[in-house]
Amino acid sequence: MVLSKKSSITKFTLGGILVTLGVVYGDIGTSPLYVMKSVLQGNGGLENISENFILGTLSLVFWTLTILTTIKYVFITLKADNKGEGGIFSLFTLVRNRSKWLVIPAMIGGSALLADGMLTPAVTVTSAVEGLKLLPVFEDFFGGSQRNIVILVIIIICILFFIQHSGTEFIGKLFGPIMFLWFSSLAVFGIINLAGNLSLLRALSPYYAIAILFSNDNKLGFFILGSIFLCSTGAEALYSDLGHVGRKNIYFTWPFVKLSLLLNYFGQGAWILSKKNTPSHTVLEDINPFYQMIPSGFLIYGIIISTLAAIIASQALISGSFTLVSEAIKLNLFPRLHTLYPSALKGQLYIPAVNRILCFVCIGIVLYFQSSDKMEAAYGLAITVTMLMTTILLFNYMRKKKTPFALAVIMLVFFMTFEASFFLANIIKFFHGGFVAVIIAISILFIMYIWDRSHIIKMRFREVVPIENYIKQLNQLRHDPDVPKYASNLVCLTNCPNTKEIERKIMYFLLDKRPKKADVYWFVNVYVTDEPYQADYVVEKYNTSFIVNIQINLGFRIEQNLNVFLRQISTELVNNKEIENQSNTYSIIPNRKLGDFRFVFIEEVLSNQSSLSGWDSFLLRTKFFIQKFTVSPSNWFGLDTSDVYIEKVPMILGHSNRTVLKRSSKSPSEKH
Repeated sequence: MVLSKKSSITKFTLGGILVTLGVVYGDIGTSPLYVMKSVLQGNGGLENISENFILGTLSLVFWTLTILTTIKYVFITLKADNKGEGGIFSLFTLVRNRSKWLVIPAMIGGSALLADGMLTPAVTVTSAVEGLKLLPVFEDFFGGSQRNIVILVIIIICILFFIQHSGTEFIGKLFGPIMFLWFSSLAVFGIINLAGNLSLLRALSPYYAIAILFSNDNKLGFFILGSIFLCSTGAEALYSDLGHVGRKNIYFTWPFVKLSLLLNYFGQGAWILSKKNTPSHTVLEDINPFYQMIPSGFLIYGIIISTLAAIIASQALISGSFTLVSEAIKLNLFPRLHTLYPSALKGQLYIPAVNRILCFVCIGIVLYFQSSDKMEAAYGLAITVTMLMTTILLFNYMRKKKTPFALAVIMLVFFMTFEASFFLANIIKFFHGGFVAVIIAISILFIMYIWDRSHIIKMRFREVVPIENYIKQLNQLRHDPDVPKYASNLVCLTNCPNTKEIERKIMYFLLDKRPKKADVYWFVNVYVTDEPYQADYVVEKYNTSFIVNIQINLGFRIEQNLNVFLRQISTELVNNKEIENQSNTYSIIPNRKLGDFRFVFIEEVLSNQSSLSGWDSFLLRTKFFIQKFTVSPSNWFGLDTSDVYIEKVPMILGHSNRTVLKRSSKSPSEKH
C-alpha cells in the first residue's frame, strides 16, 4: 500500500504506527519463514547440527540485523531524506548534481530492487503455504504432492495481482492489525521454545558470529552468509517507505519488530537443539523449524497468520515496484507507462504493464523452482547489489552535507566491506538459481541504460534557436488573412529548459511546414525537479500577448497531468490580463474566456542520414521500438486525444552522410 505524503499517517500516532507495521516490515517480517530452514539445509540437516553452530548462526543473525538494518538504515540512511521521501531514486536526486556518473549506481540499485520485488511474492507465499504439508487433514484430502502446493500458490498470486487494479485501500486498513498480530505471534512462539534454553542468549556476543565462520561445525564456511543475509532482505524497504509512514513511526516500531524477529530466531534455534538427537525428526527430509516449533494446537493458526503476512509482504513489494517504476519514468530512466490511481489515496499507484510483468514472472518462478528451498537459492543476490549501490550514494550525500571526509570514508569502507562479504557469499547462489535474479536485474538495467543514454545523445545534438528572432514572423502569421487558423491556442511541448530558446524543429514546424496560424502560441516544458512534491511554474511572454513560454516544475512523485495544469495557468493569465480574452461565439460554457487548445508533439524517427556509432544507433532504434508498446504522449500528459497532433520528423544526429550531386554538361549517352 502506497500512501500520500500529505496523509496524516506520517505523523507519530497510533494509526501511523499500525500502518507502518503493515507497510514497511512485510519483507523483513516474513524472513523467519525460511532463514533457519535455509541454514539447516545448507549444513546437511539436523544430524549435522551442534550447539556451537546454532550459537554462531544466531549471533550472525543478530549482528546482521543490528549492523545492516539498525545502524545503516535506521540510524544513518533514514536521515538522508528528500523532503521526507526515501528510496534509492530519492537519494539519487539529492546527489546527482555532484557527478554525472552517480546515475550508474542509481540504475543498478533500482533494477536490482525491482528484481527482488519479483522474487519476494514467490518466495514468501510458497514458504507460508508449504506449512500445510504438516497438517494431516491436508494430506488426507490433497495428498503430499508438492504439485498441489504449487497450484495453491499460483492461485493466491493470481488473486493478489488481479485485485491491484481496484486498489488496496480497504484491505490496506487491515494490514497493520494483522502484522501486529504476526509479530506478536513470532515473539510468543519464540519465547515458548527459548524458555527451555536461555543459555542461547550467549549468541548476542559477536565472538560466536566470528568463530562459526572458521569452525568445522559449519560445512559451508564463509558461504553461510548467503543464508544469513536472508534475515535482512527487507531492510531497504525501511528507507523506500520513509515518505509513506514518516521517520518517527519507523523509529518507534523497529525495536518491537526487531525484538519479535530475534525472539523467533532464538526460539527456532532452541527447538533445533532440542530435536537434533530425535530420530523421528532427523529422518525428515523437509524440515522447517518455524512451523515445527509451533505447538501442535496452534499450527493451523500459525499457517493462516503466516500466509496472511506473506500476502501483505508481497503486496508491499508490488506497490513499492509501482512507485519505483513511476519515479524512474519521471527521472527519464524508464519508458512512459500507463499509470492509474485506483483509490482515494493519492499516492497509490497502479501500472498495468508492470503488474502483468510481475504476475507472469512470479508465476514463472514458482513453476520453475517448485519449492521454497530452491527459490531461496535465487533470493538475496539482487538485494545485496542494491545495498552496495545505496552505500555509494549515501557516501556522496554525506560529502554533500559537509560531513568530515574521514567519517564519510569510514562509513563507506565499513558498510562496503560488510555488504561485499554478503555479496561474495551470495555469488555461490548464481548457479543454484541466482542467475534468474541476475537475468531479471540486467534486463531492467538495460532498459534504464537505453533511456538514459538516448537522452544524452539527443541533448548532445539538439539544435535550439532564440525565440525572440521569430516574434515578428509569428505576429505577422497570426494576422495573415490568407492563412486559415490552425487553432486558437497552439501548445508545443518542448524539452528546452531555457525559456529564451526553443528547439529548431518546433519553429520549423510552425513556420515552414504549412504555417500554423494561432491566436496564442504556447511553449511548455515539464521539468522534473529533485524535490518530490514541488509544483510551480515560470512564465516568459517576451513582452507580447501572443507568445507564452511556460516551464512547469514538478517533483518526481507528482502526476504530470498537463491538461489540468495548463487550464489553471491559462485562466490565471487571462484573469491577470496578461493574455487577451478570446471571443467564443459558439460555446456551451458561459463566459468562456479562451478558445480551443491544440497540443503538438514532435515525434522523432532516426534518419538513415545520421552518422552515429553502431552502438548508439542500436540504442536509439531499440528505444523507438520499445516506445511503440508504451503509453502515448497524449495519454501520459492526460490530454484529450482529439486535441492532439503528432508530427513525425526525421532525427539527423551527427554529420549527415548525404551525397552531393555535381552538375554535368553532357548526358551519359553523349559522353560515349
